[in-house]
Amino acid sequence: MEALITSTATVALAEIGDKTQLLALFLTLRYSNKFAIVAGIFVATLLNHAASAWLGQWLAQFIQSEIGQIVLAGSFIALGLWLLVPDKEDDDIADNPRFGAFVMTSLLFFVAEIGDKTQIATVLLGAEFNALIWVTLGTTLGMMLANVPVVFGGQWLMDKMPMTMAHRLAAALFIGFGLFQAWQV
Repeated sequence: MEALITSTATVALAEIGDKTQLLALFLTLRYSNKFAIVAGIFVATLLNHAASAWLGQWLAQFIQSEIGQIVLAGSFIALGLWLLVPDKEDDDIADNPRFGAFVMTSLLFFVAEIGDKTQIATVLLGAEFNALIWVTLGTTLGMMLANVPVVFGGQWLMDKMPMTMAHRLAAALFIGFGLFQAWQV
C-alpha cells in the first residue's frame, strides 16, 4: 500500500508543469472529445509506466548492496533537483488529422513520456518498492490526477496553479525520499 500511495503522490506532483501535462493542454485545445484524450493518456501511461516499473524492479536486484542503495538515494535527490527545472512545451508536436483524439493522444503521450521525469521516477519507484503492480497503478493514477483536470479545466486550471510551488513541493518530496534512503544505508 505504501508503494501505491508514494507512487501516486510523487508522480502527481512531478507531473505538474511537465511536458506531458502541457501536451494534455495542447490536445484539449486541438480535439473536442475530452474522453478520448483521457482514455489515450490512460492507455499510454499504463503501458509506459508498467514497462518502467518492471525495469526498476529488474534493476533492484543489482542495487541491494550498500553502494547500490547510495546510488538509488542519489538518483532520487538528482531527480528532485531536476524537478526544479521547469519543462517547456515542445514545438514539434505532431498534428496529424488522419488519426482521432484517442490514437494521437496515446501515441504522443507514450513517446513524450520516454525519458521524462515521471518515467524516470517510475523506474526509481519500481526499484525502491519492488512492487510492479502497485507502482504501475500508483504512477498511472498520479498521471491521471495531474492530467484529467487539465483536459477538462484547460487553461483556467493553469492560471490558478502556481507551477513553481508545485515543482518545489515535488522536488522536496524526491530529495527528502533520497535523503531518507541515504540515511537508512
